[in-house]
Amino acid sequence: MTTTVFLFRNDLRLTDLPGLAAASRAGDVLPLYILDDAAAGDRALGGASRWWLHHSLQALGEEIAQAGGQLNLLRGDSAACLRELLASRDITAVHCSRAYSPWEVALEAQLREACNALGVTFKRYPGTLLHEPEHIENQSGAPFKVFTPFWRHCCRAEAPAQPVPLPSETTWAEPLAQGAPLRELELLPTNPNWAAHWSTLWTPGSEGARKTLERFLQDRVQHYASGRDHPAEEATSRLSPHLRFGDISPRQVWHTARATLQQQPALEEQINKFLAELGWREFSYHLLFHFPSIEHAPFKSQFENFPWLGNETLLRAWQQGQTGYPVVDAGMRELWHTGYMHNRIRMVTASFLTKHLLTHWRTGERWFWDTLVDADPASNTASWQWAAGSGADAAPYFRIFNPVTQGQKFDADGVYVRRWVPELAALPDRYLHRPWEAPAAVLEEAGLSLGSDYPQPIVDHREAREAALAAYQEIRKG
Repeated sequence: MTTTVFLFRNDLRLTDLPGLAAASRAGDVLPLYILDDAAAGDRALGGASRWWLHHSLQALGEEIAQAGGQLNLLRGDSAACLRELLASRDITAVHCSRAYSPWEVALEAQLREACNALGVTFKRYPGTLLHEPEHIENQSGAPFKVFTPFWRHCCRAEAPAQPVPLPSETTWAEPLAQGAPLRELELLPTNPNWAAHWSTLWTPGSEGARKTLERFLQDRVQHYASGRDHPAEEATSRLSPHLRFGDISPRQVWHTARATLQQQPALEEQINKFLAELGWREFSYHLLFHFPSIEHAPFKSQFENFPWLGNETLLRAWQQGQTGYPVVDAGMRELWHTGYMHNRIRMVTASFLTKHLLTHWRTGERWFWDTLVDADPASNTASWQWAAGSGADAAPYFRIFNPVTQGQKFDADGVYVRRWVPELAALPDRYLHRPWEAPAAVLEEAGLSLGSDYPQPIVDHREAREAALAAYQEIRKG
């Protein structure tokens, strides 16, 4: 009987893993996860994502145990760990799901080399995208650079493959003697444990992902197209961290959503809008694969010379939710307390940092990388570059979100702001998104002292907008 290692990566589930199914058909399966922070470099997981990884690995381990096996955990250099394992066990192949970020592509080459040197087959399989990047091209045979034609092409292409079940006759190889307990990966925060309450907010793992998708398609999707822009409404799927760590595959989401649409044709607009958001994730990965430099450099080269300011005091105010603009502060506080931020508010807060504060998009991207449970190397980068105006299919630079009107439009009754900025709770709706304009009597009645209980705006919107446009004009001249 042959033994195949299945190396888990961003795919912490047992269903719809073509590589795992192939390994099962070939013989015994040795399930393995290696935490390799050194290989990841500056893409080593941030604190919030490490919390999610811990619990997703825990859930995967329990799932494998119920199936009669044991998840093996190692920490260190992936190639070295694999070479040691292959030298000590009779293993014929190593399978994994393909990854697309620059460091993961480089790691795959190292793992292939290590396997080949020992006469072991190394094989990658699809599983983390709807379509492989090489399969989606424009009429010139080049990668798409604009989302709408990209997604239109995807929707006209052959439908994503059906999810692959794990064979019922799967047999598991004997566990590794040198495997590490999950706690030794040191993924959870301590001193202080700032995520102590997160287990009441999230359920990492494939079962949590399945229930989250089910709940969304049974209820929230009915108002998705309009409700998704309103942060106080429970209209979004909240599947992003599950997709990030592969608790569920995009193909599972796609086919489940399409099945719901067949049963309820009246939901066509809502479900198509939801699937388009899955398409943005897809587009982001295609960009990262074809243009890997976008992790660090602007997609639009003219932004190489943009005169970013990078004021540390203003940055700290933004990070702490103390900008004086309520909807921005609500978003930043939601992020800190939950590891998540509503998508509309992500756009508003990113626009504020890059355009009101003229702070480099990489600075904001790094903060989100550390604080989001769904911090994704493709979506995080593409979305920040979109907000900054430097990315593919980016918002025009002169489109500068007004944080007051954004709050008034998408949080008109102030439910979202009052939840996360409780010091403003007693202000009437009229002044909630612009407290600095409230008369003294109104502030007194609300028990609010601006500059003490809540800050004055750290920048004036009109002046900041003019400064951002002037900076943009400078690089256009160049």
